[in-house]
This record gives sequence, C-alpha cells and structure tokens, in this order.
Amino acid sequence: MSATDSSQSGPPVVAVVGGGQLARMMAPAAGELGIRLRVLVEDPASSAAQVVTDAPVGVASDEAAIRALIAPDGDRAAAVLTFEHEHVPNALLTDLIEHGTPVRPGPHALVQAQDKIVMRQRLTELGVPCPRWAPLPASSPEEGRAALTAFLDEVGGSAVVKTSRGGYDGKGVRVVTSADDVADWFAAVADGGPQLLVEEKVPFTRELAALVARRPSGEVRPWPVVESIQRDGVCSEVIAPAPGLPAELDARAREIATTVAEGLDVTGVLAVELFEVPGPDGTPTVLINELAMRPHNSGHWTIDGAVTSQFEQHLRAVLDLPLGAAEPTATWTVMANVLGSTLDELTDALPDVLAAFPEARVNLYGKGIRPGRKLGHVNVSGDDLAEVRRRAVTAAALLRGETPSRVEPVSRVEPVETMTTTEEGANA
Repeated sequence: MSATDSSQSGPPVVAVVGGGQLARMMAPAAGELGIRLRVLVEDPASSAAQVVTDAPVGVASDEAAIRALIAPDGDRAAAVLTFEHEHVPNALLTDLIEHGTPVRPGPHALVQAQDKIVMRQRLTELGVPCPRWAPLPASSPEEGRAALTAFLDEVGGSAVVKTSRGGYDGKGVRVVTSADDVADWFAAVADGGPQLLVEEKVPFTRELAALVARRPSGEVRPWPVVESIQRDGVCSEVIAPAPGLPAELDARAREIATTVAEGLDVTGVLAVELFEVPGPDGTPTVLINELAMRPHNSGHWTIDGAVTSQFEQHLRAVLDLPLGAAEPTATWTVMANVLGSTLDELTDALPDVLAAFPEARVNLYGKGIRPGRKLGHVNVSGDDLAEVRRRAVTAAALLRGETPSRVEPVSRVEPVETMTTTEEGANA
C-alpha cells in the first residue's frame, strides 16, 4: 500500500528523521493543524521523544529503521518523509520515492546540504553570488597541498578550508595561511575522509540569513531577512528583521533564496546563510555562505515573531498545503540562544526569568547540559530594538546561570560598519 493511499482514514502522518530540538519544535504546529508526527529518535530520552508520543528509536543510517518509520506494522503509513538533519543515505531515499513514498526535500536537493563541493558547483551553475572557491584534489596530499598553495597566492595569503561533508556550527572549518595548517586533514583524505574545498576569506560586515519555504506545487514564501550574530562559530543571536538593511538588498537576498529553492527543487524550509560584503562601488551586497534544507536556528524567531512559524510552514510545505503568511507580527524580534549553562537544571532559572521578563518566550529543548551546547532559546518582541535585545540576551544569560551583574553588556544594536573575520566564525 502506498504511503499516500487515500483509502487510509485519519489525519496525515509526517515521518521525521532525527530526534533533536527541530523535530521537537514541529510538535506544537503539528498538533494545531491536526497532523500526526512520527519521529525517528536516536535515544528514548532525546529532545523530540520527550514531547512526541510516536517516537521509535533508530539511527538515520539504519535502512530497516527508516522503512519501519514510514510504514510500521499495523499502523497508518506516512504521507511524507522529511528531516531535521541531512545525514540520511541518498540511495535509500531514492528507493523510497520509487516505491511511492514522497521524500521532501528529495535526495537530489538534499545532497547540496550534505556535500559542500556539490553545493558550490550547483550554486555556481545557478549564477547566484558565492565566494571564490575551489575543490582540493583528493588524489594525493601533495596535489592537494599544491592546489591550496596556489589558491592562497591568488586570494592574498589567507583562505578558509572546509571539509566537504560533516561540518556544522564551526566544525570542519579552518582559516589557513599555508597548507601546513590542514596537514592532518590532507592525511585524513588519504585515509578515505571527506574531500576538502577552499574558499576565499570574505571581509564581511555581518552575517545574514534568508529563509524561504517552498511546496511541490511551486508556491514560495520568504520571511524577512535577518541578521545572525555568531560567537565561536555558533549562532548566538538573531535579529529580525536585519537592522539597517536597505530595502533593495533585502529584496535581493530573498530573490537569491528563491532562486536557490527553485533551482535545487527544494521542498520545505530552506535557510540560505549569507555574508553582507561591500560591493565594488561600496554599496553592500551579499554572498552565499551555507545552505540548510530544514528548519534552521536563524528561523526560531518566527515561532513568536511571524504570522506563520518556520515549523508550521515546513509541515505545510512537505504536505503540499497552501503556505501561510510570513510577515512579522512585531517591529523587532530578537532570539538569544542558550549555549551551555552552569545550572543543574535550566528550569531552576524560570522563576527569575519569567518574573523579570514576563513578555519573554522561553523555549527549552530538554537536553543534558554541556558547555556550549544549544539548550534552548529566548524570543523577545517589541518596538525598541536596544531594549528588546537587552531583555532577550539577559534572559538567556540567566538561563546559563549568570547573575545580572555578570551578564555581558549588549554593545551593538545597529549593524557594524566594519568587522574583521575571526578564525572561529569565518565562513562557519
């Protein structure tokens, strides 16, 4: 029986691979729409398993687990398979499609988020703006080192090397000035590790993100372009909409995201991470940094700050339902991530946070505490950006176990005029 067989009664089932916070945050939207989630979780105590009742345990690389997820014995088959991460074997996904299960986004699109070399090649074909880049030969460490040295000479002596697969949140990214800086990575390639690519080190003024949703019928809805602030290669804050962004650049960034979504045939939410850079005439322009074909950290503000959240929109899109309005519901919304904590339990801080900031929307992910780990986020909306940002950042700091007197002050509420690229955050 096909996963989309209309003879089956009951609400549609959306099968989700991955049991982290993104799947967890799909649950409220699914409940409101009357959609049933079935989530493949890596551990019965994972973030999503705490709130989704239909949560079989398995890993994304387990073919049997994926097949059981979409068509378990004696239960309703899934109407569609989607993801909260990109690490699923593409051959399996292709086979599922051939046997009648819609997979959204499909493997032909998903590979762009899995392999940075494939992504850069396709984006170059689409004609969208990217940093200068080159794949580094994998035939031998010597050829790879020679190619990297030549690229460094071409771009002025400093560049960014990335692993083509497996990197995230600043991992798999190094700023280099010589081939010796990634000698261990060349050795790993020789042992069968992921191929490397090199990109120019972009002198960006800030980082932006353009999110869009697209459904199979072709309808596309973009949200306002936002500014993301990185610390140690990890997103710390998101300001929506991006302050001081010229209307023509906002429109250009949305156009780029739409071109990518259509050109790669993405279904669901697509996040296009961008660098804002000075153009040849000094006018700001943008270059594409990375892609994510799923709900994304830079879109968490939409839960409380947009007419339709990225999680509801993703569910609508993969089921080919009409998309919701994406306009903001407040002048400003700031999302502050909770990255690590000194508390035994984040909920210990709730009395202080909720008393001090009753308008704050706290979203905790139910994760075990580790230094630097994404444990939750806080959204605050309002008309005064400086105050909105102060309150969001302070609330997140309290959840990290910091006292108000120790909270790092918010030093910037407008886009900076210049910003030097750091090793941790460059092209991360």
